[in-house]
Amino acid sequence: MRARLSRADRVGIGVVIAVSAAAIVFRDLTIVPRAFVGLCAGAHAPLVCVPRQAVLWAQYEGWFGLAALGLGIAGFLFARRGLGVAALAVGVAAVVNYNGTEGIIGAALGLWGWLEAAAPATMPPPSGTSHARQ
Repeated sequence: MRARLSRADRVGIGVVIAVSAAAIVFRDLTIVPRAFVGLCAGAHAPLVCVPRQAVLWAQYEGWFGLAALGLGIAGFLFARRGLGVAALAVGVAAVVNYNGTEGIIGAALGLWGWLEAAAPATMPPPSGTSHARQ
């Protein structure tokens, strides 16, 4: 039996890739360069300093990892595709922002819930086998 990706699964993969790429690009463009430290500390800081500060605060407080862990637990318990996609996307963003412990656990639980949601309810037995006990 060959696994097939549904349209919802393809959209979920796209969402995870888009959020992951956005987190990586935002970090590389606004947080990593040291020039932004002085620029954002100035009296007339550019508008990009507001989300930069929010990301740094959430990173410091561990909110990315906690959000991924919460979404992952919910996705695992309820086996919902949307929760699994959200947990995986936020989990990758958590790892990018140094909240890796909770982030990777949440991403793994979310992926598990996503796969459970995508699996058929009943699996037919493999051909050539019987259910009779021997």
